[in-house]
Amino acid sequence: MLGKCSICEESSVLISGKLKVCLECIRESPERALEITDKIHEETRSRLGLPGSPPRDNGGISCGVCMNDCRIGLGKKGFCGLVSNVEGRLVRYGTPAKGILEWYYDPLPTNCVAEWFCPGCTGAGYPRYSYDEGAETGYCNLAVFYGSCSYDCLFCQNWHYRRRAAALSPTMSAENLASKAKDNVSCICYFGGDPAPQVLHAIRTSEIALEKAADEGRIMRICWESSGYFGERFVDQVCGLSLESGGIVKFDLKTFDPKLNRALCGVSNEPTLRNFERIGRDFFPKRPDLPLLTASTLLIPGYVDLEEARGIAEFISSIDKRIPYTLLAFYPAYVMDDLPTTRRTHAFDALRVAREAGLEHVCIGNIHLLV
Repeated sequence: MLGKCSICEESSVLISGKLKVCLECIRESPERALEITDKIHEETRSRLGLPGSPPRDNGGISCGVCMNDCRIGLGKKGFCGLVSNVEGRLVRYGTPAKGILEWYYDPLPTNCVAEWFCPGCTGAGYPRYSYDEGAETGYCNLAVFYGSCSYDCLFCQNWHYRRRAAALSPTMSAENLASKAKDNVSCICYFGGDPAPQVLHAIRTSEIALEKAADEGRIMRICWESSGYFGERFVDQVCGLSLESGGIVKFDLKTFDPKLNRALCGVSNEPTLRNFERIGRDFFPKRPDLPLLTASTLLIPGYVDLEEARGIAEFISSIDKRIPYTLLAFYPAYVMDDLPTTRRTHAFDALRVAREAGLEHVCIGNIHLLV
C-alpha cells in the first residue's frame, strides 16, 4: 500500500499514509512534521477521553510518578488517564489499592524478549534463580498486563490497553494480585501498556509476593517490560527487586532520535535513555553473569532504519558491551497498520550494524515474522 507524505509529497510503501509524514521530513523538517503527528496523537486519544499530550497546566498539580510528570489542572486528567485533579487534589489509580490491569498464567518457557538468556527459559542462574538447569517446564510466569502507558505509540501491538485506561477498569489490589503467585509461579512480569504509571502497585505486589515466596523457600523472579519512563525516585526500587530476585529489566528502546520518538510515540525518549544509562552503569555490573538489563527495538519499515539501529546500538555499547540487545520484526498494527512487515534483509542488516557497534550479545527475537 502506497502512503504519501503530506510535506514532501513523496509516495512509498515505506511511508505510513496514516502518519502522514516520512522519516526524512521528521528529521529534516521536524517542526512541520511534529505539528502533523501531534494532531494524530490528539485525535486518536481524544476518542477515549485521554489527553493528547502530557498536560502542563498553569497552577496544575504535579503527578510525579512517571517521567511525564504531568501538571494536572482542575477537572483534568494526566496523560496515562489514571490520575485526575478533583477539587484541587489528585485522585489516583495505579496505587497498591487499585491497579488497572489484567493477568494470566503464561507457561514456561515463554516468548519473553529475554527468553534467550532468562532463568525461566534457559536455567541461567541455577540453582539460586532457577529450579532447573534448563527451561522451567511445569512452572508459570504471572503475566501482569497494565492498562496504562507513559507513551502513545502509534504502532502499538497492545493498543487496546487504552480502553482500560479510559474505563478505569478492571481494578485489582496489589495484595489480591500477589496472591495469584502460587506454588507453580516462578516469576512475575509486568508489561502492558506499561508498568511505569502504576509502579506503586507493581512494587507493592512484588514485595508481598517475594516475602511469601521467601517464607516458603520458593524462587520468585521480578521482571519488567517497559518504555523506561519510571520516575527517577522509583528506579532503585525497580532494579533492586529484580537484582535480588534474579529478574530482568527490559527496556523498549523505540528510537534513538528524540524527534522521531515524539512523532511515533507522543513523547521524547530522552528520559528513557537517561534511565537506561543509569541502570546500565549502576546496576548491570552487579550481576553480569545473569544480565539484569536488556533492550529491544521494533524495526518499523521506513522509520526505524539502520541509522536508528546504529544509534541505539552505539548508545548501549557505550554503557556496557555485554548488555543483551534484541531486534524485533514489526507487524502492522493500530494507526500504522498500513506499513509492511519487516523484511529479512532489514533485520539482518540491523543485526550486522549492532554487532559493528561492539555489542557482544545481539539477536533477532521474532524471526518467524520476517518476510
